[in-house]
Amino acid sequence: MSRPPSPPPELPGFTFVEPLGTGGFADVFLYEQQMPRRRVAVKVLLADRISSGAAKEFADEANVMAMLSTHPAIVTIYQAGMAGDGRPYLVMEYCPRPNLQIRARKEPFSVAEALRVGIQVAGAVETAHRAGVLHRDIKPANILVTEYNRPALTDFGIASTTGAVSEATGMSIPWSPPEFFADPPQSGQRSDVFALGATLYTLLAGRSPFERPGERNTSADLIERIERSPLPSLSRPDSPGSLQQVLERAMAKNPDARYPSAVAFARALQKVQIELAHSVTPIDIVDDHPLPEDLEDEDEGLTRVRDIVSIEPDAGNTRPSATTRPFGTPQPQRAPAGDPGPRFDPAASTSASAVEDTVMRPGAASAAAPVDEDRTVLRGPRALSPEAPAVPFPPSAEPAQAPDQATAKPKPRVGMWIGVAAAAVVLVGGTIAGVSLLQGGGAPDPVATQEGAAPKDPISDAVPAVDDLTGTREGSTITFTWTNPAEEDGDLYLWNTVSLDGAGVPEPTDEPTVTFEGAATGQVCIDVLLRREDGRASEQVRGCVE
Repeated sequence: MSRPPSPPPELPGFTFVEPLGTGGFADVFLYEQQMPRRRVAVKVLLADRISSGAAKEFADEANVMAMLSTHPAIVTIYQAGMAGDGRPYLVMEYCPRPNLQIRARKEPFSVAEALRVGIQVAGAVETAHRAGVLHRDIKPANILVTEYNRPALTDFGIASTTGAVSEATGMSIPWSPPEFFADPPQSGQRSDVFALGATLYTLLAGRSPFERPGERNTSADLIERIERSPLPSLSRPDSPGSLQQVLERAMAKNPDARYPSAVAFARALQKVQIELAHSVTPIDIVDDHPLPEDLEDEDEGLTRVRDIVSIEPDAGNTRPSATTRPFGTPQPQRAPAGDPGPRFDPAASTSASAVEDTVMRPGAASAAAPVDEDRTVLRGPRALSPEAPAVPFPPSAEPAQAPDQATAKPKPRVGMWIGVAAAAVVLVGGTIAGVSLLQGGGAPDPVATQEGAAPKDPISDAVPAVDDLTGTREGSTITFTWTNPAEEDGDLYLWNTVSLDGAGVPEPTDEPTVTFEGAATGQVCIDVLLRREDGRASEQVRGCVE
């Protein structure tokens, strides 16, 4: 049974509005800031939790969030201080939307949206890791949502430096890796990767990875399954096998078998997006040492690391808007992402299972447990737009005349006749030169023969279409084969059967053949296109069999 919230403190320049949530170590209230006028969420440490150690840990959380909150997928903190009654507090951005745990419990996410959110949050976690910070409590309830439908990671209350890998003082059991239950518990960057995978699984399944509907799901049951049971299948017809493989690697029992970093996990999710012909979500990474502009990108442009800049993938996709939804016309071979962005139900219940809460290990010596306030959504819009380049004069534009030029006296007519004579000389010379070139005696144009000035083939990078698409039928079994005219590493084929309503869903294969059962009588046709590893695709080719 939840307790009533503590009395809200009097804060100069802020007016109390209403309580937002309660937790084991702090309460969160909605205030209105007077200057500048805006609504903010204020997290206040409980009076009975105040001690020298707790106050220091609260200050550490404020410092960590301030260091990272410029990231578009991390909650922003405005200020911190000490209230008049002696309680420390943090002032953060406020947004009245449900967190991802509430949404996932109500209805599983689409594959497209789950991949987008997973990549964006992984970019935030990678940024924290590069700053030397482990989150150690990644879960859907700690991912809030902005008014622009962007996820925002919050609750760094039990975060630690990456050097402190010998202890884990707080955890949320359903999303915790096996090493958290060791004696002594261990944590590291790959522990956060496990929690990222478990969070993405929850969004897709509507429940935590090792929670079994209709069975007992106590903390002991979950820990036993996390340590020993294989990851259950998502069992979604719209989820490809490659996504299940990505989640299984991210949540491997042995940390060494997982992805080595959060950005590696994000890149694996981007490859699934390419396989599904979705728009590729950029990975936002803040680094103190950005790469040079001319440094070749080793992952085909899917990620670039620059200082506080949202990087677009260089894979021919539509450019995401500030809401991260793709607008404009996609390339002809790409199916539209079909992701209209999350829909929210403000009246959704904020209750959650007890095993979803962050729990503390007794006798732990590090940071206090964070508050699991499901209703607090903290993050305002943070749209970054490059500066508009200067617009040059159009070729026909003339600069304005100076005042003295506008009133200058006309030149004598003698100058005009001299100009006419010069033009005639030029015209005659040009005619002679033209005749000479037509007769083959002219010298080559020195500009055209300069090194590097030769015209380029505008279609040299085009992906060739598949050849020899033919089909055979044996009863209800149909097999189609084709050839790749210019095979490269990482090539993938997308094929789908042709239906009257055009609703066929492309399916991937890495072999130039496909066989399927239960085909209808009469003519059966499929469309096949070749997709390169960098996302470029060929035109579709259609083949039919009677």
